[in-house]
Amino acid sequence: MTTAAAAAPVSPDQAQFGGQCVEGLAEGRHVPTTCALSWADKDGKVYCFSNPAARKSFLESPTANLQKARDFFAASSTESTEKAMESFDSSDAEAVVKAHIESVLQANGGIFPLEDARTGESLKLAFDGIDFTRTIDGYGFFPDVKFHDSAQPDRRYLIDFWVAPAAGVLKIQETRIYKEPAQADGKWVLMARSPIPWWWIPASEHPGKMATKRGWEVMSAVEQGALTEQAKNHGIFKLKDDKTGQVLNLEFVDTHQPIRQLDENGHYFACTDFRVAGTKDQVYDIDFWINDKDGTMTIEQTRVHKVPEQKDGQWIQVPRYEWKDLGSSHVVP
Repeated sequence: MTTAAAAAPVSPDQAQFGGQCVEGLAEGRHVPTTCALSWADKDGKVYCFSNPAARKSFLESPTANLQKARDFFAASSTESTEKAMESFDSSDAEAVVKAHIESVLQANGGIFPLEDARTGESLKLAFDGIDFTRTIDGYGFFPDVKFHDSAQPDRRYLIDFWVAPAAGVLKIQETRIYKEPAQADGKWVLMARSPIPWWWIPASEHPGKMATKRGWEVMSAVEQGALTEQAKNHGIFKLKDDKTGQVLNLEFVDTHQPIRQLDENGHYFACTDFRVAGTKDQVYDIDFWINDKDGTMTIEQTRVHKVPEQKDGQWIQVPRYEWKDLGSSHVVP
């Protein structure tokens, strides 16, 4: 039996599994808690319990119980999100986004500041309203919001907000530029970025109920994994370079399209861009291997594909290998 380590008080959203009772997860149940009872492992990660009996039971075999909790949590995340979404609708998601935007505007003199994840540019936007909201079962709501450049009103943007339930409330998971201003015939027009955010690919499908995974499902798994890791380190994605051993401090930018599936073992393969934290043009190409385990997308391996090197005063990406070297594969629709 293991003695519980003292854990500093945390809110549920700061604990592992969103503050759900880890013993409940190990038993195959979702039980929200206030984190009044908790335990910290040797790495400082905090786990919560719904009552003293649950904590006592968990600590009788913490390693085995934690693995059970992880397995259940991973296998049921899409299903549980779909179930949790039944308590909300698109208007609720829009209200969350509007409240967030209004708070930011009030704190910044009527300006909505947004860093362009791809270019590193600091945008100063003015809010125009919500265009419409997409709903994807098992993943969340996606309000599409209209903005314009505060200094040039004819430079318009469409910004997507990914909103999903967590610990009983809707929370903004990610913000992404969907359309940006581009000049055509001397005028500013809205142009969709390429690649587009993954959530623009599906219509209203039911993830997890199809015989084969779609490319957008793989992209969502990769991006959710990246965002989760960043949240653990104050917005920094830490990755050990498999060649140099250096720990890289990165920020997620985008996932490439298309997604490929390896013919040899069926694993999915996704390329992504990560910018070196604190820079604008030093970009790594990071590859993810994803496996479909019982309907749940699980990241199996992460590897540096291309590294930024400066040549003639500019940063370029230099490949360490070619994806074709990994064997035959095919594009996932």
